[in-house]
Amino acid sequence: MAKTKKQTGTGFITDVDRYLFGNGTHYEIFDKLGAHPKTYNGKKGMYFAVWAPHAQAVSLVCDRNDWVPGADPMTMLETSGIWEVFIPKMGLGELYKFAITTSSGKVLFKADPYAFSSEYRPGTASVTADIDHFSWSDSAWMEKRREEDVLKSPMSIYEVHLGSWRKKDREEKDGFYTYIEAAHELADYVKEMGYTHVELMGIAEHPFDGSWGYQVTGYYAPTSRYGTPKDFMYFVNYLHKKGIGIILDWVPAHFPRDAHGLADFDGQPLYEYADPRKGEHPDWGTKVFDYGKNEVKNFLIANALFWVEKFHVDGLRVDAVASMLYLDYGRTPGNWVPNIYGGHENLEAIEFFKHLNSVLTGRKTGAVMIAEESTAWPKVTGAPEDDGLGFTFKWNMGWMHDFLEYMKLDPYFRKYNHNKMTFGLTYFTSENYILVLSHDEVVHLKCSMINKMPGIYEDKFANLKCAYTFMMGHPGKKLLFMGQDFGQWHEWDEKVSLDWYLTGEDLHASLQSYVKDLLHLYQKYPALYRLDNDWNGFQWVNANDGDRSIFSFIRRDETGKRSLLFVINFTPMERSDYRVGVPKRGVYSLILNSQEGLLKKSVPYRAKKGECDGQPYSVSYPLAPYGTAVFRF
Repeated sequence: MAKTKKQTGTGFITDVDRYLFGNGTHYEIFDKLGAHPKTYNGKKGMYFAVWAPHAQAVSLVCDRNDWVPGADPMTMLETSGIWEVFIPKMGLGELYKFAITTSSGKVLFKADPYAFSSEYRPGTASVTADIDHFSWSDSAWMEKRREEDVLKSPMSIYEVHLGSWRKKDREEKDGFYTYIEAAHELADYVKEMGYTHVELMGIAEHPFDGSWGYQVTGYYAPTSRYGTPKDFMYFVNYLHKKGIGIILDWVPAHFPRDAHGLADFDGQPLYEYADPRKGEHPDWGTKVFDYGKNEVKNFLIANALFWVEKFHVDGLRVDAVASMLYLDYGRTPGNWVPNIYGGHENLEAIEFFKHLNSVLTGRKTGAVMIAEESTAWPKVTGAPEDDGLGFTFKWNMGWMHDFLEYMKLDPYFRKYNHNKMTFGLTYFTSENYILVLSHDEVVHLKCSMINKMPGIYEDKFANLKCAYTFMMGHPGKKLLFMGQDFGQWHEWDEKVSLDWYLTGEDLHASLQSYVKDLLHLYQKYPALYRLDNDWNGFQWVNANDGDRSIFSFIRRDETGKRSLLFVINFTPMERSDYRVGVPKRGVYSLILNSQEGLLKKSVPYRAKKGECDGQPYSVSYPLAPYGTAVFRF
């Protein structure tokens, strides 16, 4: 009779689990580490497991044992560094932490890195939770997501900070909307405006509101500010049923020093690089993940999958990618460590991205990975097997910078900066881009979007209509931060709601209506999204009319049918008989302009033979001051 192998510990974590975790490839490690309801030796209770290889001892502390270290000691599973304990009769919704005795004998009280829920701030304990029994009803959406070619689909993203989008008139929890309340109102607004996706800032648990969710302590816990994990599932499920996608901001670049968080987790650097020249961001006062350590990579890759597969989110926008790629990012000479070849590239972070994105792609969920990458790093959206990083999209930060610099100029000086608007069209095929006007551009004295615009009150709105029209016509997916679509007057402040009362004022209402028309135009015409990274999808009519600061261009899809001609005047000068070149004869139907938005009935303009702008035909149109015109042909 063959000998049976002796079971290690409770048996909930197997030798295979430990091997995969140590190898960095246990993609469901969140099912093993953390807190889970289990039955052991015939008793129901909670099972806890934590990775703390440098600890002298670990125990579970909670209300049941009066938070006394050592009252419920945990057992290490051989040499794995994983500690476990089963607590009979412990249920859901209970607070807990790990009491970790370091090698020097000091006791640290740490929140669970894999906890599914956290105590409402300023509390810092983890909370036992079950995320496995939610009744999803978004199967049609999930199937569509798997089958859709996202590169050839419309994507117009509404970036939202849930805590300040709107507030309730109530004192508890700072008047925050719950996930359930927000789901209904946000879905209605997004649907009406014509956005396709919502991107949520800072949903993973974080202690400090002012970090906007970018200094995370609970990577596996939707913040308790707005409700429970299942409330957040309701939010995602509801938006999916309304045909709206969900993207989450995700922060694998760094984490805060908070005593209950990941920093020096077991008394020594564990999740972060040990060398402070690699393991600390001097500008941000945060710790940097050690991308060379298998267990840390596993923590992050599994976390990405966790949000996609457990919470059905449709994509992750990866924050601060450049800070991960460059060893000298934000560091002065002599205060960073070169790689083995003497360069400044973080080779471990590069491999991490390739691994992460390969796994995400391999799961064939249809979820997107978006890089906030601010440099000219090559092949961010290239395939890992072709030495790319494997992202689906990259934020076009270069375009954003040039675009905003141009828009801020007095119209008189725009003619000297015409190239700022044309330069982006020289490289738009180099990556799969998203054009972004994000939260970062409307804080820290940068002014709100409307206040960046030059001129008197009315001029600001006219300028912004021109700006958004150019953006909507330019190749690339789109992102607007909340408030930008109706002209939020003051800078964004995470402590207060947007000024929704402004939508009742004429010029703000007109701007909002115009943006709504642009968004619906974008979704309606495949010419605006099918060939976003293909030279065949864009054609300049006149890229060089700098003296008059007028831009004219054509957008097409593969069929060449229902193409769109854009004409945009970035000055307050009227051009009563502006003639624009067109490629063929026939009727060009005016479908949108800045005065009326989408026209109820298109207005025909017949092309006349004769060279103009290098084209064989032309159309004459009365172009208003700060006028925009979109023609279908």
